[in-house]
Amino acid sequence: MKNHNLNNEPLGSASSLLPKSVQRANIGRLSIAQALAGANAVVIYATGAIVGNTLAPAPALATLPISIFVVGMAACIFPMGALARRYGRRAAFLAGAGAGVLTGVLAMLAVIAGSFWLFCLATFLGGSYAAVVLSFRFAAADGVEPSRRARALSLVMAGGVVAGVVGPQLVTWTMDIWPLYPFAPTFMAQAAVAAVSALILLGVKLPMPTAEELGGGRPLGLIARQPRFTAAATCGAVSYMLMNFLMTAAPLAMHLCGHSQASANLGLQWHVIAMYAPSFFTGHLITRFGAVRVAVAGLALTGLSAAVGLGGIGVMHFDGSLILLGLGWNFGFLGASALVLECHRPEEKTRVQSLNDFIVFGVMAIGSFSSGGLLSAYGWNTVLWVSFLPLVLAAIALALTVPKYKGLSV
Repeated sequence: MKNHNLNNEPLGSASSLLPKSVQRANIGRLSIAQALAGANAVVIYATGAIVGNTLAPAPALATLPISIFVVGMAACIFPMGALARRYGRRAAFLAGAGAGVLTGVLAMLAVIAGSFWLFCLATFLGGSYAAVVLSFRFAAADGVEPSRRARALSLVMAGGVVAGVVGPQLVTWTMDIWPLYPFAPTFMAQAAVAAVSALILLGVKLPMPTAEELGGGRPLGLIARQPRFTAAATCGAVSYMLMNFLMTAAPLAMHLCGHSQASANLGLQWHVIAMYAPSFFTGHLITRFGAVRVAVAGLALTGLSAAVGLGGIGVMHFDGSLILLGLGWNFGFLGASALVLECHRPEEKTRVQSLNDFIVFGVMAIGSFSSGGLLSAYGWNTVLWVSFLPLVLAAIALALTVPKYKGLSV
């Protein structure tokens, strides 16, 4: 028996497009959920290294909780993708939100109990939540005509602008409420925000998986060998890895340079705003100039971010570097994501998107694990210099693959 969309018509035909009112409602709900879930991630990035430095048995392990957060993202990509393929994306969304609630509860208990490893478990679950949240961008394109998919994708990501304001302020407002256990109330507030996100996601209406999608389509190996997929995965992985690589170390680097937690929170706030604010027009840029050019611009901005960071250790240097890093991530990651949409047929979407995100987060985990050790052993400037190597590799990959992918069809 064939699966049907909201209009009770088989998916895969022209009639599989969702009604415009449903499309708008989905984008609105996914944008709000993106904002709330993004605030959860910001809380972990703002506090993870600081709490880790307090609880860890050795200084070199201070950023391990954030690295575990990234491992959680990579480890949960395929299970959540399988859940979405079998029961629909909304089931995966709600499972992710549940993990987000557990993240806050367990992190609060870890601070109270002084347990570093319980805190790492909490951040692992936070990573699984973040992995689901990043699939919101692809979900926004479901049931939308091809010419509007890049814009739908970018509008959902624009919800992160609110996360850039709410997340750091959530930390600032709550971190000192319970002086005996700093940040414990922050994590409880984080759990509450994840619960609200789940309520928002209940109203999302997306097409259910088709029989063809359950069948899987072409082998992943064949799809992954497409030059355009190589370009998309490379750009997405480098953009996200470097964003995480530098953002993981930045709050602790500011702390070690004598800057206040409030300054670090504010710098992180501007960084997250810069990550998501361009999303209001990135879709238009992709439509006009192409996903590849937008991705290249993102890599260039990320390189400029490292250069500004090398200029000094003042608050303005950190803030400028973090802002440029956010802009670079937006162009690089959204350009790469738009390329992914060109790499699969409708029935292959969840498998191909999951593979892409697994590659992105797997590479990102490498950067995250190395960031804390490099900062601890060699300092902030070394972290910045090392970031240029992946940029060069990404530029080479684009130069080799993009000319070959033009004119090919899925």
